[in-house]
Amino acid sequence: MITGTTQLLGVMGDPIAHSLSPVMHNAAITHLGLDYVYLPFAVAPQDLATAVSGFRAIGLRGFNVTIPHKQAILPWLNQISEVAQAIGAINTVSWTDQGWYGTNTDVAGFLAPLKGLDRDWSQTTAVILGHGGAARAVVAGCAQLGFAQIQVVGRNSEKLQAFQASWGKTGLIDRLTIGEWADLAELLPQTDLLVNTTPIGMHPQTQTSPLKAEDWQNLPTRAIAYDLIYTPRPTLFLQQADRQGLLTLDGLEMLVQQGAAALSLWLQQPAPVEVMRQALLAYLDRRGKGEEGKDEG
Repeated sequence: MITGTTQLLGVMGDPIAHSLSPVMHNAAITHLGLDYVYLPFAVAPQDLATAVSGFRAIGLRGFNVTIPHKQAILPWLNQISEVAQAIGAINTVSWTDQGWYGTNTDVAGFLAPLKGLDRDWSQTTAVILGHGGAARAVVAGCAQLGFAQIQVVGRNSEKLQAFQASWGKTGLIDRLTIGEWADLAELLPQTDLLVNTTPIGMHPQTQTSPLKAEDWQNLPTRAIAYDLIYTPRPTLFLQQADRQGLLTLDGLEMLVQQGAAALSLWLQQPAPVEVMRQALLAYLDRRGKGEEGKDEG
């Protein structure tokens, strides 16, 4: 029950209608018996500063940040964690006595399903599609796992150059390389982990994939296809990978783990991870049976 004392949490992005974060966070809040509610906020890029100011005005306790604000929000924060500074992207913000505090729980979320695999990553190559805020968390995660080569592919040469240069002081520069989309044909045969960090494939582009059908034939059978998108499930990207017999991972477990870390920070107590996971699975199951409609948007 929402009352005048209910504390507010949320997630902001553009688009945001697809987000399942409210499903898992509100399930966790109900399970814990707390007087909180977690809401989605559609915030266009030009409204970011106004939104952050407005969140303070209405007493928001904390919020998640998704595409396209993970990097753009940095100037509007009073404090930034070391991990977020290293990555250069924010996905979790909380209000403190010193103002807005930003951090990044995406790295832990991204790594969770990979750590469950019996793989030696020290001689492997990761190819990351996209160079936004999510890609930064993936680069940091691959570095933690010990990948020998981390290659980031994008369509904007200037942004790719800036992306690579931004890691100059982290020690990653010797194993981080960049390439344009036209380079994929040469990169894919050496790929052990292919990660889609772009929004291609999510609502409203659910019938699109960042790779062409013929591109998949260039990937070795040992490769893992990892799509950070978690709805639709599976994305066309992962459907294509599955048809090639590749191991596939979607963004659902990453969503659960990064969300649990964020909720623990806001509430200052452990988050009920299994409750959050089961809430998402139940929601997706209901939607798949036609109880929720075809798309979240």
